[in-house]
Amino acid sequence: MVKRIITIPDTAWAQRVTVWRQVKDVIFIGIGVVMASIGLKGFLLPNGFFDGGAMGVSLLLEMLTPLNLSVLIILVNLPFIYLGYRQVSLWFAIKSTLAIFALALLVHYIEIPAITADKLLIAVFGGFFLGSGIGFAIRGGAVIDGTEVLAIQVSRKSSLTVGDFITVFNVLLFIVAAIFVNLETAMYSMLTYFSASKMVDFLINGVEEYIGVMIISNYSDEIKTKITYDLGRGVTAFKADGGFGEKAKNPDRNVLFCVITRLEITKIQTEIDKIDPKAFVIQYPIKDTKGGMIKKRPLH
Repeated sequence: MVKRIITIPDTAWAQRVTVWRQVKDVIFIGIGVVMASIGLKGFLLPNGFFDGGAMGVSLLLEMLTPLNLSVLIILVNLPFIYLGYRQVSLWFAIKSTLAIFALALLVHYIEIPAITADKLLIAVFGGFFLGSGIGFAIRGGAVIDGTEVLAIQVSRKSSLTVGDFITVFNVLLFIVAAIFVNLETAMYSMLTYFSASKMVDFLINGVEEYIGVMIISNYSDEIKTKITYDLGRGVTAFKADGGFGEKAKNPDRNVLFCVITRLEITKIQTEIDKIDPKAFVIQYPIKDTKGGMIKKRPLH
């Protein structure tokens, strides 16, 4: 086996970066645990609502069995923690274990009076707080709802994507709830799940989702200059050949690639149209980025 040796020029700086990353993780996980506890104790539990995913399974079992919710949160998530250890890392599993135990302790010991009796507000704001908790925990490199870890495992061994599995999982969960609890509670709980999932997406991806843009044009140099110097965004040029019709007669060309936020799409498309209205532009979402000349999103 060939060992790769990496030389870090400033060891002290690297250590400070590591420590700051760990501090941020602890802060995010702590906020996540508190937010999820408020959602559970202040909204969902007093009114018999539940969510999707592993947390939804825990809440449903709490309604159908004599077991305490704190115990169920730990038991239901244990298999997901093990999968996280196998798929991600030991450190991920340790942080997730500590986060789940902290959540279970808060749910067991803290008392929060029911904030509202309005079912619509319970569903929306219960999902808001619970989704915020899950999102902040993920930002901290841990999970307090391990459904996505299972979804990744299933997607690797089947044709289902992660999103497909989570959707199927939650549909089955809400069907069970409709049968064993009642249809109205299941329907309100679906609203709770949608609210929570939107908050998770917001905290992970942000409003300004990153978009990758590829531009194929005979005026690539002019477009590259415009994006770099006027819009202040980095651009990478790939050497490419034209492969069809008139373009094949001019094989030497550059394909431009840059990363922008969704709110910047209109601006960059306008500048491209000014130079070459016939330019071929491809856009696709990007989960996250690091470094480069890009606009930073919140919580980075």
